[in-house]
Amino acid sequence: MNMISGSVYKCVLIVFLLLSPTAIYANFDFNANCLKAYQNIFELKLSTARQLIAAEKKIHPDNGLVPLLENYVDYFYLLTTESKTEFDKLKENKSTRLDQIADGDKSSPYYLYAQAEINLQWALIRGRYGEYFTAAREIKKANGLLQDNNKKFPAFTLNAKGLGLINAFLGNLPDGILKSTLSTFGIKGNLQSGIAMLDKLSESLPKSKFEPFYEEVVFYYVFVLNDIAHSPSAYSKTMKYTSRIAESSLLKTYLQALVCSKNGHNDEAISILNNRPTGAEYQSFPYLEFLLGSAKLNKLDYSSGQNFVRFLQLNKGANYIKDANLHLGWVSLLKGDTEAYTAFMNKVKSAGYTYQEKDKQALNEAGESIPNKELLKARLLFDGGYYNKALEELKDSKGDSFASARDKTEYYYRLGRINDELGKYDIALTSYQNAINKGKNLKYYFAANSALQIGKIYEKKANFSKAKAFFNVAIQMKNHDYESSIETQAKAGIKRIDKNAD
Repeated sequence: MNMISGSVYKCVLIVFLLLSPTAIYANFDFNANCLKAYQNIFELKLSTARQLIAAEKKIHPDNGLVPLLENYVDYFYLLTTESKTEFDKLKENKSTRLDQIADGDKSSPYYLYAQAEINLQWALIRGRYGEYFTAAREIKKANGLLQDNNKKFPAFTLNAKGLGLINAFLGNLPDGILKSTLSTFGIKGNLQSGIAMLDKLSESLPKSKFEPFYEEVVFYYVFVLNDIAHSPSAYSKTMKYTSRIAESSLLKTYLQALVCSKNGHNDEAISILNNRPTGAEYQSFPYLEFLLGSAKLNKLDYSSGQNFVRFLQLNKGANYIKDANLHLGWVSLLKGDTEAYTAFMNKVKSAGYTYQEKDKQALNEAGESIPNKELLKARLLFDGGYYNKALEELKDSKGDSFASARDKTEYYYRLGRINDELGKYDIALTSYQNAINKGKNLKYYFAANSALQIGKIYEKKANFSKAKAFFNVAIQMKNHDYESSIETQAKAGIKRIDKNAD
């Protein structure tokens, strides 16, 4: 081969490597087999993915993408099973996989990227079980690796996926061990920057060479919009970006149903869950039964009890056991069986764990007196987005007609929330203020969340001084349920206002 033809050959090879998302970078070969395994992971067909990865391992034992794919399988297995036992066992795989990748081709954009992904995935799982210090170290490591990879390979678009998630996650982190540890490491994030990165990626990826990674980007983006940012556009963006994902994806079912159920599209959530793909090839996902039960109970369908029972039968994990028993107690109470209600409250106290905020709240509620049925119905209907029906439940009540301070406060809080969603802001503001007056010295979240919601109303009205004042009121209230979540949202509100002021 003469010098000229050799140069041409090299140029053609470089162009091919730059244009192909599945390019072979020495031992980082995102070939058809790996791509198929990856696609099966994101449809939650984990057994099939494991078989494909095992086959790839035999054919190409040095392929550096195999440890990454194996880690994806572990990540989604732990996400669907919620098993602390399996988590404790599988987390030992992390260091072995990183060692395997470390021996790979350093000139590949997948070299640092794969290491960052493994660190980030384990950090996200650890956070569910309180391993905050290790999670903080892994986030720091992932962030550094992705920043370095972005400098080395600026055209490698996938860097923005992890960087967007880290930015959003760190930009809205509640006060606690994880935040203080990351601050010690000197890592900060920006929620809006993270959202912008993920939004741009979701929009551009289908038209790019990195299109196969679309489902993963959308998975993280939905998580950010719904769980981190509590964004008002969570529903519209989720339905938009998941619409092009195949109906055979059980992960699509999960994302759509979760967002629908949390954003007042309850009937749609039920329909999505009832029509979810089924079969032996799919990973068992008991939480979907819990989600269906919750959605059905939100429209006061008491057959929802069957779904909670099924969840408890199928569930091998540590989370939502207390919450499921709380819901079963509510079903019993609303059907008029107070004896069964008491039995379920005892189960809330004795069974399950408190890793999740919902389980902590369930335990708190189990220690309270029997809830008022009208307030409980209004609460459930509100959660389902049935605002007029929720208002109907409260029409014959007055704040002073309730005996306990808790019920008085909750009555005004529920009235505020319902009218807020119906756009009746003046009534909502009065009701919220009554809830603050009645409940500011109680341990319940009603008063603090009322202050937060008043802040949001004034922010909508562009009355930023009043908005900021009420966000601060929410922050100043301490030792109540959901304190961390409410305080984080209030601080995010102040950040938005300060940014507008600049």
